[in-house]
Amino acid sequence: MRKQGVLLVNLGTPDSPSVSDVRKYLDEFLMDERVIDIPTINRTLLVKGIIVPFRGPKSAKIYKEVWSDETGSPLLYYSIRQKELLQERLGNDYVVELAMRYQSPSIESALLALKRKQVASIKVIPLFPQYASASTGSVNQKVMEIVSKWPTIPDISFISSFHDNEGMIEVFAENARKYNPDSFDHVLFSFHGLPERQLTKADDTGKYCLKVADCCSRFNDANRMCYSAQSHDTARLIAAKLGISRDKYTVCFQSRLGNSPWKKPYTSDVLKEQAEKGAKRLLVFSPAFVADCLETLYEIVEEYNEEFKALGGEKVQLVESLNDDPRWIAALEKMVKG
Repeated sequence: MRKQGVLLVNLGTPDSPSVSDVRKYLDEFLMDERVIDIPTINRTLLVKGIIVPFRGPKSAKIYKEVWSDETGSPLLYYSIRQKELLQERLGNDYVVELAMRYQSPSIESALLALKRKQVASIKVIPLFPQYASASTGSVNQKVMEIVSKWPTIPDISFISSFHDNEGMIEVFAENARKYNPDSFDHVLFSFHGLPERQLTKADDTGKYCLKVADCCSRFNDANRMCYSAQSHDTARLIAAKLGISRDKYTVCFQSRLGNSPWKKPYTSDVLKEQAEKGAKRLLVFSPAFVADCLETLYEIVEEYNEEFKALGGEKVQLVESLNDDPRWIAALEKMVKG
């Protein structure tokens, strides 16, 4: 009996925290037309002429802060762990491969490994809970481009979103319980940011996104593929699991780039607002990621914590990501078999 193939895909990481490797990673990442969705000539001038040369050394210093001598990149380490543990749970009837959208291991090499093992089908799971054209969409497009050139194409299916996955929600909630959420003045659900133009492109009606008041606060058919609406829904489900009332938490967005409008409120602005209200302790979730990485271990743990303290606060506490939690691996197994 032929085996079933599973392809897990995460965003990517430099091969090392050296400036050259970080520049190589940034170049591939930011030259993706789905990530910076502007005309090619403009994107090339921006990325290769400004961002990569100047941001490379700064980003390399940050990567060194989260890099481990034993395990290397935390994102790659936990992604490998997830792949290995999922393979153990699924057993010999499945073949699980891991890829990164940018850098190594490549999607092409992982798909080739599945092809060589003659799997009967391939289920692609981009490891981004909320759908976005710049993440999940980019992965799915890359997979289709590669497989479309094969003489024989196996059955392929995609998990485009799991923002409301019960297992994922429970792990985030359980990770938070050990910090006693009631002991914090406010809770932040900080998601990776996106330009507003990318949100409006996901609105097939052309009449809802950023045109209806509080368009993301209610999850419905019009915004079902909207990254922001899915993010709000993830936050609502985690909060409900923990009994956190709506006035006790804020959904916000980090990691913006350039001068065009990005989805608000920005996490930095929320930190300032909470400090002005007298908040001293903030609990922060980052449910856009299934593994701790630069955006959580440095941006939240280091930068936001220092920023909040400078504003008069005392503590920004990160709730750990899913990482290699057995319950998360069980949730992945259900996705594969569902």
